Amino acid sequence: MDSAIVVHRLHFAFTVTFHYLFPQLTMGLSLLIVILKTISLRTGDEHYNRAARFWAKVFAINFAIGVVTGIPMEFQFGTNWAEFSKTAGGVIGQTLAMEGVFSFFLESSFLGLFLFGEKRLGRIGHWVAAFLVFLGSWMSGYLIVATDAWMQHPVGFRMLPGGQIALASFWQLLLNPWALGQYAHNMLGAVQTGCFVMAAVGAFYLLTRREIPYGKTFVRLGVIVGIIAALLQLMPTGDIQGEMIAKYQPTTLAAMEGLFVSQEGAPLAILGQPNVEKRKLDNPLEVPNMLSFLTYRKWSAHVKGLDAFPQEDWPDTIELLYYSYHIMVGLGTIFIAVMGLAAILLWRNRLFESRWMLWLLMLSAPLPYIANTAGWMTAELGRQPWLIHGIMRTVHGASPRVDAGSAWFTLIGFMGMYTVLAILWLFLIHREIEHGPEPDLDDSPNSPLPVTAD
Repeated sequence: MDSAIVVHRLHFAFTVTFHYLFPQLTMGLSLLIVILKTISLRTGDEHYNRAARFWAKVFAINFAIGVVTGIPMEFQFGTNWAEFSKTAGGVIGQTLAMEGVFSFFLESSFLGLFLFGEKRLGRIGHWVAAFLVFLGSWMSGYLIVATDAWMQHPVGFRMLPGGQIALASFWQLLLNPWALGQYAHNMLGAVQTGCFVMAAVGAFYLLTRREIPYGKTFVRLGVIVGIIAALLQLMPTGDIQGEMIAKYQPTTLAAMEGLFVSQEGAPLAILGQPNVEKRKLDNPLEVPNMLSFLTYRKWSAHVKGLDAFPQEDWPDTIELLYYSYHIMVGLGTIFIAVMGLAAILLWRNRLFESRWMLWLLMLSAPLPYIANTAGWMTAELGRQPWLIHGIMRTVHGASPRVDAGSAWFTLIGFMGMYTVLAILWLFLIHREIEHGPEPDLDDSPNSPLPVTAD
């Protein structure tokens, strides 16, 4: 592969991976903030309102960094992927423009009102502002996913004589069946990020014996919503996404499962190292017939392996795809175990005193970020060697006049700038956590705790 293509891919992979660290938390927190505001509105308890206000500050920091890191990606379509933009701009431009014009401005406008207009809006108006921030955030997520889904499963288009792709049906683009399943799966991943971060901050407060009422609220809400999201992530959304891949991208299915040979009663690989040269899994730990059952609901169903497809249509990084997929699935299983165990302890009124569980929740905070990154890597690596599946190969989509040296120059520059942004983000988040939701409250162990926070 041309070295310039490799650098272009690495460039976009770096910028989009770094960027998505922030929207996944804002999309998850937006739901949790609405829940806190709803409890406050229904009960009249100011404790939940202050909790929502605290997380709104964390939301705002992530939103600001997300905006700064998101804008360069829009330009990269033109600078690094000019041929792709020229060919498919008439289609993907629709959803990307809608995301900017409708979702982003809805989210940003009402975020400002939520942060600075509480006294003027009143209790109900402030709740409405929180809900519209949530709506804008989740609308934005859908329109971005719909863009990617069209690249995974192109629908509603027609080819023009000059090779450009034109939009033939707006509603087919917007209601792409691939987008519906991918969106549900993606947003549950974002919710899990929000839940784990909220529970981790709550666990930190409880372990350090400060902000105890808020610590209990954060852990309780994070665990309850987190276990629901973790279970839904597995079934039905994960199952639906798997069915779509099996139906429309069977080569991807074979690669991410490490299935090199077509067979009936195909096993599910739990562990193993893909040996592409010898076309087999080394040291496999497999569950017999399970892949056939999960894919086609028949234990003896025939599943196509990589040998059923031309090698030029195989993903070009099978090893990385395989490991990304298994990291995503493995962490998803761990999330169910961690949140399930925490939910049991919460139900038995033992969670807040179980220091080992609080430590586990606090140390688990980075894991959803890794899982979401691995999930997106699975989706994008699995689509290769296609930029638009079945229509345009990746090697034909890059900017022909931008050489590898120029791409490396900007990539290194972005790495430097994003390092500074990461340090700034860590400083601001650390300051907010140290400041706490209510810094003037006496949170010593001997202080009476509000009944509503228990």
